[in-house]
Amino acid sequence: MGIVVLTMKASVIEMFLVLLVTGIQSNQEMTKKMKRPKFTVPQISCDVRAGKITNVEFIVKCPPGCQDPRYHVYGADVYASYSSVCGAAVHSGVLDNSGGKILVRKVAGQSGYKGSYSNGVQSLSLPRWRESFVVSEGKPQKGVTYPSSLTYSSSKSPAAKAGETARADQSPPVPGTAAQPVTVTQAPGTTAIEAAHTTLPKPSPSAGSTTSGLRPQPAGQRSKDLGEPALWKPESVLLDAGFVPKEELSTQSLEPASQGDPSCKVDLSFLIDGSSSIGKRRFRIQKQFLTDVAQTLDIGPAGPLMGVVQYGDNPATQFNLKTHMNSQDVKAAIEKISQRGGLSNAGRAISFVTKNFFSKFNGNRGGAPNVAVVMVDGWPTDKVEEASRLARESGVNIFFITIEGASENEKQYMLEPNFANKAVCRTNGFYSLTVQNWFSLHKTVQPLVKRVCDTDRLACSKTCLNSADIGFVIDGSSSVGTSNFRTVLQFVANLSREFEISDTDTRIGAMQYTYEQRLEFGFDEYSTKSDVLNAIKRVGYWSGGTSTGAAIHYALEQLFKKSKPNKRKLMILITDGRSYDDIRIPAMLAHHKGVITYAIGVAWAAQDELDIIATHPARDHAFFVDEFDNLYKVVPKVIQNICTEFNSQPRN
Repeated sequence: MGIVVLTMKASVIEMFLVLLVTGIQSNQEMTKKMKRPKFTVPQISCDVRAGKITNVEFIVKCPPGCQDPRYHVYGADVYASYSSVCGAAVHSGVLDNSGGKILVRKVAGQSGYKGSYSNGVQSLSLPRWRESFVVSEGKPQKGVTYPSSLTYSSSKSPAAKAGETARADQSPPVPGTAAQPVTVTQAPGTTAIEAAHTTLPKPSPSAGSTTSGLRPQPAGQRSKDLGEPALWKPESVLLDAGFVPKEELSTQSLEPASQGDPSCKVDLSFLIDGSSSIGKRRFRIQKQFLTDVAQTLDIGPAGPLMGVVQYGDNPATQFNLKTHMNSQDVKAAIEKISQRGGLSNAGRAISFVTKNFFSKFNGNRGGAPNVAVVMVDGWPTDKVEEASRLARESGVNIFFITIEGASENEKQYMLEPNFANKAVCRTNGFYSLTVQNWFSLHKTVQPLVKRVCDTDRLACSKTCLNSADIGFVIDGSSSVGTSNFRTVLQFVANLSREFEISDTDTRIGAMQYTYEQRLEFGFDEYSTKSDVLNAIKRVGYWSGGTSTGAAIHYALEQLFKKSKPNKRKLMILITDGRSYDDIRIPAMLAHHKGVITYAIGVAWAAQDELDIIATHPARDHAFFVDEFDNLYKVVPKVIQNICTEFNSQPRN
């Protein structure tokens, strides 16, 4: 009996021990599970910069809308840590504008970061930065533990140190339990810094609503964004006290403002359709098109400048050429444009731009081609031909973009059929673009930018006053005399004053002849009007015979042989008598070489010779005055004929 009892007791003890061990193992497994909570991806806002996160490698979730240009990005593929994390993810193509998860890994700083336009985001260039990062798809790597909350860096100040001391006095967390963030609401009478530093640095999903990111700013200016998470906004206290955060100091002069693309130096005006018929949705598409163009152009004082005029019943300038000096500012200004409504009076808008927009007061630079891009929904409600002709004669390059043009049935309602070809500089398709529907408008960005930047093909910027090489052939024979020779030089100066003179505009050259010939100055010697006028004053009277034929031949060889291929060649010959040599063959050679010749005769000059020398028809190119003092009367006639002839060239 005693043996049985002992056996039963042993069995009970054994069962108890088994249950005890099993319970301990279960408790350990439960404890392990409690110690390994499920990984949660922290969320950040679009304006959080990588440099403000101290973690070396982490996964975060970005919200929608980080394609916005307010969130600055520096570099491509490898980004400076001064960049918006989520903005860089969109630029790299890892995310689109709808947001999502990304993996971020910090890498070493680079000696330079080159900006680029990608996936709707224009990244900026930066000479150097101390830290970089790369982004990839938000998939955890095996064997890597990612933080469920991020640690943010912060600028140090006396108030910040006081906050750290307060945290040091807090009781440490109990071993084996997760430290929980403590959020303290700012109490009355406390500063923003004190409230911020009583909050452990784990932003909530809604945190990070700081002000929009700005570029690094010069010393002495306040930054509106120090890149901190929500509640951490120390600038109101620190900067008032004369404190500049270390990171802001380190960015001084690192990002000089872009001077623009010098290969695309144009003064550009967009005439956008704000009529009621376009509707709000298509008007937004039109604004997005402008934004894309501004983004593609590298706008700056040494490159393209851009302004916008909106038209409906009447035109109004939204901003002019000198209002904004970089692409980012232009894009922000476009976003603020609201629709005017009314009719679609494009002709009135073109007249407005010709008279008002391209003025020095509004930022017109003079040396840059003037380009006006007219956007039309369907067709204009007024005529554009006459307004466009006046614009072309003023040197404005008219481009037309017609979206959803009139169908065959709708053409009966058009006030001016074939309006685009009547408006543009050339009818070869270079200046007019037709878009089938508004949703295809974005495809026109690159073709348009390529065309407006092709300054060699902007024919309308070439006017009668800025597109010629003009060679004066001056009779210095004995019959002229010293006093009359000075009058001839004054005539030459008066004509020269009418032209726009520079290396790229009209150029002036001069030679004097008697029996012999002398080059006074060539086309490439003087590039300003004042220098040309001074050179004319310095020409000395030679005296001798009158060999006009030899002079024409000399002008072709010594002056016009050095003329530029894209310049109109104009020879203006002034003589007071009959030539001692033959003028027929040299005159025919000049006409054959495409030199437009004006023959100005004084006193004893022979009319029959003037007619032979002059380009056909002679009535438009040969002029005679009976005395030297009447030469000034010829100036407006010559200028008028030069411009009439220029403007009558075929537009194809």
